[in-house]
Parts: sequence; structure tokens; C-alpha cells
Amino acid sequence: MKVLKSILAATAVSGMLATSAFSNEALIKEGEKIFNNKNLGNCLACHGANGKGIESPGSMGPKLTGLAYYPDEYLYDVIYNPNKKNPISQMPAFGKNGWLSDSQIKAVVAYLKTIQ
Repeated sequence: MKVLKSILAATAVSGMLATSAFSNEALIKEGEKIFNNKNLGNCLACHGANGKGIESPGSMGPKLTGLAYYPDEYLYDVIYNPNKKNPISQMPAFGKNGWLSDSQIKAVVAYLKTIQ
């Protein structure tokens, strides 16, 4: 009976891990859409993404590199209200202004974390 319980517990845990990995992948894909969509984040208008080989048509913002090493909270805060971290930033406050929802900002953060 103990063996059966152990097997069931292991199956449940591995199922949760697989679901978590799938939902993370979906979140990254959603963030990529927002990053590239002119009607949503439109991050591409100002930022290139070095780790993704994405070139920006504009030169306003810096190329994004090494974001995998930044804390999630920092990236979220910069997208929500960049002026809080950098008072002279030209980047719009996507969260504070209501242009992106909490879940959309989290999706963008998940995508940005894939940029090496």
C-alpha cells in the first residue's frame, strides 16, 4: 500500500511540474506577442533584443541583453513605471497608465527573461 501511495504522489508531482512548464511556455509566447505587437507593448519600436536577433526600427531605447539575470520584480517595475527606477526615462509607464494589465506585464517579463 505504501508503494502505491508513493507512486501516486510521484505521479501527481510530475504532473504539476509538466503543467507548470507548459504554462510558463505559454506565458513566454504571450509575452513575445505583446513585445512585438504594435497595438500592445510595441517594445520593438524602441528596443532591439540582442539575444533574440531582433533589430529595432527605432533607436530610442537600449538593446535588451542579459535580462535572464535580472530579478523578475525589477523587470516588472520597469515596465509598470520606468520613471520610478529612472526618473529621466523616456519609456512610457505601461502599467501605471493602464496600457498593459498585470498579467500582460508578467508575460512580457517571462519573455524578457529568455533574452540572454
